[in-house]
Amino acid sequence: MANLNIDNVKDRTFDAIVIGSGMSGGWAAKELTDKGLKTLILERGRDVKHNIDYPTTNMYPWEFEHRGEMPMAVQEANPIVNRCYAFGEDAAHFFVKDNDHPYVQEKPFDWIRGYQVGGKSLLWARQTQRWSDFDFEGPARDGFAVDWPIRYKDIAPWYSYVEKFAGISGNKDGLAELPDGEFLPAFPLNTVETYFSEHVKNKYSNRHVISARCAHLSKPNQIHLDQGRVQCQKRTLCQRGCPFGGYFSANASTIPWALKSGHATLRPFSVVQEVIYDEKLGKATGVRVIDTNTKEAIEYFAKIIFVNAAALNTNLVLLNSTSNRFPNGLGNDSGVLGKYVAFHNYSAHINAEYDGFKEWTTDGRNPAGGGYIPRFRNVYKQETDFLRGYASGFSAYRYQQRPWDGVGSSLKDNLVKDDLSGWKVGSHMMGETIPKESNYVALDKTLKDQWGIPQLKISVDYDDNDEKMKKDYIEQLTEMFTTAGFTNIKASSDHRAPGLDIHEMGGARMGNDPKTSILNKWNQMHAVKNVFVTDGASMTSTSCQNPSLTYMAFTARAADYAVGEMKKGNI
Repeated sequence: MANLNIDNVKDRTFDAIVIGSGMSGGWAAKELTDKGLKTLILERGRDVKHNIDYPTTNMYPWEFEHRGEMPMAVQEANPIVNRCYAFGEDAAHFFVKDNDHPYVQEKPFDWIRGYQVGGKSLLWARQTQRWSDFDFEGPARDGFAVDWPIRYKDIAPWYSYVEKFAGISGNKDGLAELPDGEFLPAFPLNTVETYFSEHVKNKYSNRHVISARCAHLSKPNQIHLDQGRVQCQKRTLCQRGCPFGGYFSANASTIPWALKSGHATLRPFSVVQEVIYDEKLGKATGVRVIDTNTKEAIEYFAKIIFVNAAALNTNLVLLNSTSNRFPNGLGNDSGVLGKYVAFHNYSAHINAEYDGFKEWTTDGRNPAGGGYIPRFRNVYKQETDFLRGYASGFSAYRYQQRPWDGVGSSLKDNLVKDDLSGWKVGSHMMGETIPKESNYVALDKTLKDQWGIPQLKISVDYDDNDEKMKKDYIEQLTEMFTTAGFTNIKASSDHRAPGLDIHEMGGARMGNDPKTSILNKWNQMHAVKNVFVTDGASMTSTSCQNPSLTYMAFTARAADYAVGEMKKGNI
């Protein structure tokens, strides 16, 4: 890494600056350095080096002081992040604690964050699905948000590009609503998951249960070995950081790849205060950061800037980047910066039991999590009283049940019994929400963080469309479970606040018209041509697929375009 004790403009000048080192920032760094650009990667959190800074990755359950559970005092001090499924004793060090980075909840919102090199790519659920034209055409067809400036054909080759490097397992399922990709072998469904898949195929013409597609190296190719990654060991301890690089993370893949090029400088502990805009030149010239340890303000300069701080923080940075030309935030001629934020609705679940296949059980673990049910509502036409649709997860399992009754020898005898439960099945909803102007983020006018940067005010909520969609999910999955012979069916809604899906999107959306959007079809600012946004902030709508693969593809595509434009002298 370059010497960072620098005090002159030349040493603080780069070809490109990438703000953020997570899912999309890592890809920006990789692509820009691959193309020979001297690139500065700024990360507000600490450095986390692959296979060095994973302190719990090989610990056994009994080595944790609280057997993996967070102490009550920690839970009570962190009511927001404690709601996240992965916030346990083995991974809590990768999460932002509530009091360290406060924000303003105008409406309840659980903002789950990971401030370190790699960001939340260390913690994601690793589910990867392409979007289709049903998704990119959705806003125009259904009359919400604005039209996407691209279609599937524009992004398809970039999906292939990033899939080959990241390593995505899956099957060629031949579904128009969920395009196939460049797959490594899929993780197979178990007996009951296969039974349900076949039942759904025979019962419904437009519904499918497929093996979930995930960013795990089921069978690595040479490009993955070249990254220093090897085959997934199916430990399912992924949130600890994987010493094998078995799943895709910026730490195991794109960041070390960029650093290995010799063209990258990584600077952790660097909170970006603003993007610097030069009104005479009519472009951004760099960024101003606050060193998190010394509180010193430092400016860095570059020809192109990629803002990849994660959706809401990207909005914060852009809103805080003001000038005479842009008094309401960088590139915000349209006035929509910070608005039309959306997310995914994960608030409904359904569980049941199955009395069959008692001669079968499972062996090993499935890092893909089981099955995936692609969206089947309102795909080809509007058929319900709500817009858009939902995807669903599906899994089946058995577990060892040991009686805890008895005393002395009878208790010992019970504890060594190896009886299996019956099959349990479950599903969770993944619903698309509609971007609305009333769902927004803004800078608080009085509250600031410890580095003097305004706190983010979040005003995001569900609406009637979400409730109707949830009701339909419960009705349809209950019917599917019933016709499959599942019993003791129980649907539930946890009434969670938005944000716990960890799929917030929008605020700096793409669009054809500069009057209603921030970015063009290349993720390039309409009004500031050398600034690109390729993380969740750029999303015009959310679809119901997991978004990370799309961020990766957008980033690779935008970097290719940006370098081309820079070489032409256009930016």
